[in-house]
Amino acid sequence: MAHYLSYAAGKLDAITALIKEMVECESPSDSPEAVNRFVELMADKLQGEAKVKTFSGGKHYGKHLRAEFTLPGKKKSGQILALGHSDTVWPMGTLKTMPFRNADSRLWGPGVLDMKAGVAFFIFAMRGLREMDVQVARKVVLQLNSDEEVGSHSSRPLTEAAAKQSVAVLVLEPGTGLTGKLKTARKGVGDYSVKVHGVSSHAGVDFSAGANAILELARQIDRIAAFTDLDKGLTVSPGVISGGTRSNVVPAEAEVKVDVRIARLRDEAPLQKKFTSLKPFDKRCKIEVTGGLNRPPMERSAGVVKLYKLAEKLAAEFGLKLEESATGGGSDGNFTAALGIPTLDGLGAVGEGAHAVNESLLIDRIADRTALLAKLVAAL
Repeated sequence: MAHYLSYAAGKLDAITALIKEMVECESPSDSPEAVNRFVELMADKLQGEAKVKTFSGGKHYGKHLRAEFTLPGKKKSGQILALGHSDTVWPMGTLKTMPFRNADSRLWGPGVLDMKAGVAFFIFAMRGLREMDVQVARKVVLQLNSDEEVGSHSSRPLTEAAAKQSVAVLVLEPGTGLTGKLKTARKGVGDYSVKVHGVSSHAGVDFSAGANAILELARQIDRIAAFTDLDKGLTVSPGVISGGTRSNVVPAEAEVKVDVRIARLRDEAPLQKKFTSLKPFDKRCKIEVTGGLNRPPMERSAGVVKLYKLAEKLAAEFGLKLEESATGGGSDGNFTAALGIPTLDGLGAVGEGAHAVNESLLIDRIADRTALLAKLVAAL
């Protein structure tokens, strides 16, 4: 059997160097030009290793990248899809205050954990299979989406089309916590906007003629928050409110933006009905509801569990004990799992501080994560 772990450990400096290059090529979601520079960097790194295609992200997003690796094994049956994203939450110029660095047994920098390191791990895992001449039975495709951090509106059709051709999906997002638990369940994510249209009037001269949209919205927010059902893993969180123009005007408009998370797809329709059935307390007001579920939940299906158990067995072969977790955050793995494709998430870096100034990964977990990715691809 190929010595996956020793191979990955021997490539630690090279993996670190690639991660550094990736982090120092800033790629915020809202800068298509910056994302495209990162995509060009990845295409350059994959020259001679994979057939690379890019797809338009439309007016607002950078290009999406898809790379089919050239791997040992003459006959390929079916496909393995590895999913990552090229965009980060960090604005251009973040490197000035948060530079890439190697310190305290960690790598630090914007996007290092979420999720550039995971992509680097996968590239080296595939190099390992090639250099060790491991016969691979499946076609292996890596897809990097440019808009994951902002909802995957442009990339979702590409992701779903690739997933439908795949026997398994490996998501290169970071693991959970400092033990790097894999993710076998994620909540679905949605956004609702609830607007109240009232009647404006002079707050002093003609108070009674007004229908206060802010007051109506405050009552509705209490009702909306009560949609939360923790026993079902369903949370409804009013997050942003706006309304009114001046304190001496009875406000005619008010709005709340609401974050929703669901653990089970079957809870979507009843929740949608609750939102659309909202009725005004003040009959002079009108309520307008828009929005809904953006990402379906990744449920812990039999296919997901089977894939996790395989990873657990393969990790145990080189002395690593894996654990699994469920999370309230979403990823592009939500889309693939909802199609019924076995999906395993959290296979990227181990660390902490995603989207925070302490974003970092543990250097001593680079080798085992890279080795596990190689073993999974070889075993599937």
